Amino acid sequence: MSAAVIANLNKLIGTPRDGALLRFSLGNEYLKSGDAHSAQLQLAEAVARDPGYSAAWKLLGRAYTEIGQPQAALDAYLQGIAVAEKKGDKQAAKEMSVFARRLQKQLAPDPPS
Repeated sequence: MSAAVIANLNKLIGTPRDGALLRFSLGNEYLKSGDAHSAQLQLAEAVARDPGYSAAWKLLGRAYTEIGQPQAALDAYLQGIAVAEKKGDKQAAKEMSVFARRLQKQLAPDPPS
């Protein structure tokens, strides 16, 4: 199913319908199919086209996490939290805050013994 959806969405790239929503949808489908690298590329394009798209920031953070880039994931979540709070999207900000805290703990240097 996802492969057909991805193929159909890819056909729309470069058309008048190409925008943040298309890139978000394509990134989401790539994540569902297990292709986090392609998802990251599309979601980065989504937030470049609409920096106020908090849902895209959230999925971008997830994609970075899945491709093993925790610092980039944390940066995406922090940006997404700021966007979500500015828009009053409390649920998205709360969810991204949880993910960001986990990454901050993961990235924190181990205390000396």
